[in-house]
Amino acid sequence: MKRHLISAADLTRDDAVLILDTAEELARVADRPIKKLPTLRGRTVVNLFFEDSTRTRISFEAAAKRLSADVINFSAKGSSVSKGESLKDTAMTLEAMGADAVVIRHHDSGAPHRLATSGWIGGSVVNAGDGTHEHPTQALLDAFTLRRRLVGGPDGGVGHDLAGCRVTIVGDVLHSRVARSNVHLLTTLGAEVTLVAPPTLVPIGVEGWPCEVSYDLDAVLPKSDAVMMLRVQRERMSAAFFPTEREYARRYGLDAQRMARMPDHAVVMHPGPMNRGMEITAEVADSDRCTAVEQVGNGVSIRMAVLYLLLGGAEPAVGAPAPATTRPEETK
Repeated sequence: MKRHLISAADLTRDDAVLILDTAEELARVADRPIKKLPTLRGRTVVNLFFEDSTRTRISFEAAAKRLSADVINFSAKGSSVSKGESLKDTAMTLEAMGADAVVIRHHDSGAPHRLATSGWIGGSVVNAGDGTHEHPTQALLDAFTLRRRLVGGPDGGVGHDLAGCRVTIVGDVLHSRVARSNVHLLTTLGAEVTLVAPPTLVPIGVEGWPCEVSYDLDAVLPKSDAVMMLRVQRERMSAAFFPTEREYARRYGLDAQRMARMPDHAVVMHPGPMNRGMEITAEVADSDRCTAVEQVGNGVSIRMAVLYLLLGGAEPAVGAPAPATTRPEETK
């Protein structure tokens, strides 16, 4: 692993498989009565969030605490940032406090890269989503979920990639950092990726991406092993990208009839939060084939693996359980 995790495109196939395998090992900790490991005791992880978030921030916080790290949650609202403090000054404040890792979510694309390469901080930087650019840990947890569901086996697919898996990503690709990271990571792992979206929601230059592009969802569904539905990001839209919500749902929404056209083994994914009734119906979202809740749980394991590999050194991620101790009077 490199010192930072800024983009899914920075990961090689071996890097990605190492993270997935480490996450599989760490996931077993959730089955223990005590779900904490001493791996990062004494380390400090700062969650630096300039955008609202529920799943990602709580997931990183849970991951760091399960590894026994000290966690500082920083929100732009109510902080000096709302008074005009720059990213540089905020970063230097965190450096003075001894942050070993900074998990940053920012509304501007490129902010995590700037933080990692500026020399303002000495710790590791993890990109938790920047603008419409990337969200690498979301792509990793999606790949982890896919490997468990499609490759599977008693060991969860440890050591395997996603070679031959056909993944269809549907919806607002233009504004989606999740789509960009998934295209990079899934193709690195050997999957075949197809993007499906209205022409107005397909990015310029997509022909240079390592994936196929289609505008017909019904034609792609029968040959998909997984269908990932993207949220329509109204907050990032500055123009009318489609006529009406009903028209969008009719052409690109996933309902029970469309799900029935998918192969029996195929799964439905969603990074959340969902617009129920728009990109996905409640019936599909609540079905056994939808992995949305499973993805949230897997996100904690993936983020534990990322923090461990960036900060943990050479010690095993999960040590052997401590031997039972006996009191002196029990040996008499």
